[in-house]
Amino acid sequence: MIEQAAKPKTISEELLKDVCERLSENKRVRRTLPQGGRLHIDRQLPFLCVYRQPVRGNDVGTQRFVEGEASFLIAPSVPSLRKDIALLVRRVVETLEPCFGAFLLVEIWAEAGTFAEGNLSGESEMSPTQYQPGFLITSKDVARLEKSVAALRKGLQEIKVSKVASDVQVTGQAPARPPGLPPLLPPGEAKQLQCSSLGLQIRPIYRDPKTQQVYPAVLGTLRRCVGRSLKQAFFAFLRNHTRFYPPHYQSLGRRAVVKAVWEVDRQLAEVANSFDFLLQITPVNVEPAWQEFQRTGGQKTPVFRYRPLAAEPSELKRRLHQIPIDRIEDPTLAELFREKQDELDRKITMLSDVATSRFLFGSLQVYGGVKPSMRTVAQEVLEQVREKRSTAKQIGSADFAARVLDEIRHYQDVYSGFQATASIRDDLYSGLMVSGGTLLIGKHTRVPADRVEALIQHEVGTHLITYFNGKSQPFRQLDLGLAGYECLQEGLAVLSEFLVGGLNNSRLRLLAARVLAVEGLIEGATFVDTFRRLTGDYQFAKRVAYTIAMRVYRGGGLTKDTLYLEGLMKMLVYLHGGGEIEPLLVGKLAEKHIPIIRELQLRRVLSGPPLYPHYLDYPNVRARLERLRQGVSVLELPRITL
Repeated sequence: MIEQAAKPKTISEELLKDVCERLSENKRVRRTLPQGGRLHIDRQLPFLCVYRQPVRGNDVGTQRFVEGEASFLIAPSVPSLRKDIALLVRRVVETLEPCFGAFLLVEIWAEAGTFAEGNLSGESEMSPTQYQPGFLITSKDVARLEKSVAALRKGLQEIKVSKVASDVQVTGQAPARPPGLPPLLPPGEAKQLQCSSLGLQIRPIYRDPKTQQVYPAVLGTLRRCVGRSLKQAFFAFLRNHTRFYPPHYQSLGRRAVVKAVWEVDRQLAEVANSFDFLLQITPVNVEPAWQEFQRTGGQKTPVFRYRPLAAEPSELKRRLHQIPIDRIEDPTLAELFREKQDELDRKITMLSDVATSRFLFGSLQVYGGVKPSMRTVAQEVLEQVREKRSTAKQIGSADFAARVLDEIRHYQDVYSGFQATASIRDDLYSGLMVSGGTLLIGKHTRVPADRVEALIQHEVGTHLITYFNGKSQPFRQLDLGLAGYECLQEGLAVLSEFLVGGLNNSRLRLLAARVLAVEGLIEGATFVDTFRRLTGDYQFAKRVAYTIAMRVYRGGGLTKDTLYLEGLMKMLVYLHGGGEIEPLLVGKLAEKHIPIIRELQLRRVLSGPPLYPHYLDYPNVRARLERLRQGVSVLELPRITL
């Protein structure tokens, strides 16, 4: 029988020495301590967040508030280890304080009482998620830490849970530590080491008061918001008490990415790469179905056929939900991964529902429907923008592919990682589609010469560039696409068409028609109804109307085609509000992810994009961008002649 080595019951001098040596060399410290304790210090930082496990009682969820910080200590509850923990804290402060000239200890604990202890005898009169978030900031140094306390209080006051605003109190009469526990540093030592202390007591609305079961959504919201508030307090402390001047409070977040993050990212990517969603739901018989539709005089809904699914949906879902996202300490990254997990789950369900009425319900969940404002704009475009038939020569798939490959070679000269390619496909018949790093071109695709540049910038200058920019980042999610990325992605792609002078009247009307076709789909119109509306009311050519309807009715009803016009509208608002193009090029992301990408860049988890679309250097493009920043509507775009 092999005897296992006994777990240490004390914090050894060897461990203390190792921690201090690594910190003095600005190396990351991540150590498991006796009895379930942990120490994580990302780099040299003048603060430490501490959670001390209670000796009695079940305090589930509370330690999660420190785990997302760049510098934290989880102290075990065993009373015999208190001196060891105090010595560890002292050594950490002694090592780091000289680097900055001051140090801040922040302790976090849960509010005590009947709510926290879980001894309510009856059912609560209101849902626990409706209880008011509550916080108490304590410190004997409130006056000295005035700006740090103010920043923390302001951040906490902005927190809402279930639309209920927070109650935040501040007291200078209570010590900055959990009731009944001794100070981690005696006042005399703390003063000698230029170490100040703040305490944060949190009302535990993130768990059931009777069963102590954690409410994941509430805890997740509170963790992210409290984490942001703490960083704002750290930022104020650093600016007012140390020699260190960080550029932004978000730069004080974690930089080190632990193994659990890479593993979750890898597993999510494996599931996402198990299927090509758009290719899977695109009919393989578009042209034969068109021929049959013509033979019936447009009276009979065409029957579309789809590629067989190479993966079993139930197996994909099993793999998807076994991914251990709950092991990720960083709340920002955990939220991004959970969003993607949920989206993949819904898309896998849609694959199971292809060619059934259930498919539309899944599409509405993933892509949404038609907003009233979007419907109004689409209607105005079709009524006010006149069709101008192009007389330009059309080029075939082979010539278009050659132009695409020329564009790809240009980017490869700039960045060797841009390993894009183009492929002419028999099973697409006509049309364009990006799949990973490849532009798929339907064999019978024909493109008007005056639209070639616009389509190249749409597909290569947007979709392929953001794919390979995302691929250059440490997380696969940025090339696969963060949850809900399609609206911003298509908006940016259509914007690029405008910037190079290729967003003509016909293209704008086409995008508007797709919106009204989706509206008809949702309201119960048949394929034939939509085809007749497009050809009759809006005078679209029969083949164009058929293609619009095919795209919208494929799979059983796909609402994705609203995103082109919606994305363009959002891009106009974004630019008018001072938004920059650069953050949108880091990878495939949604508008809501822009501040998260900025945060991760400030934390040096993500870098800037290696490639920028070279159309940004074209003549008149900067002038066009400046014109958009002044504020324009979609209807005004055709009249801009810069």
